[in-house]
Amino acid sequence: MGKDIGIHGNLFGGTLMSWIDEAAAAFASEYCCTPNMVTVRVGELVFRKPLKAGQHVRIYGEVSALGTSSITMHIKATKFSLYSGEEVTVCTTGITFVRIDDDGSPTPIGESIRKKHGMPEQAKS
Repeated sequence: MGKDIGIHGNLFGGTLMSWIDEAAAAFASEYCCTPNMVTVRVGELVFRKPLKAGQHVRIYGEVSALGTSSITMHIKATKFSLYSGEEVTVCTTGITFVRIDDDGSPTPIGESIRKKHGMPEQAKS
């Protein structure tokens, strides 16, 4: 949309950051089987290429760590050509979400999620 494009015809970085957070939150919620996930950390965002009006964006996520109540992912946004199928990385970052309870306090993700995804069990203390 026009409001998301700057004077050089590029998508605003903050708009892409918002899309990344929204897509990553959906991925974290689905992965952890709960809607109760909140963003606690976004790592350095590296903008490699501009996105122009009319270009298609794809956002990919990969789990890099699963803590007691947190999930950390590596996120990559690409511009996708409908004509050639080529994808070019435009932005990368790391992002961490925490599962919360109704009071907003961290709550465990659960061993069933670890088993579902083949992740090692948490060490008991």
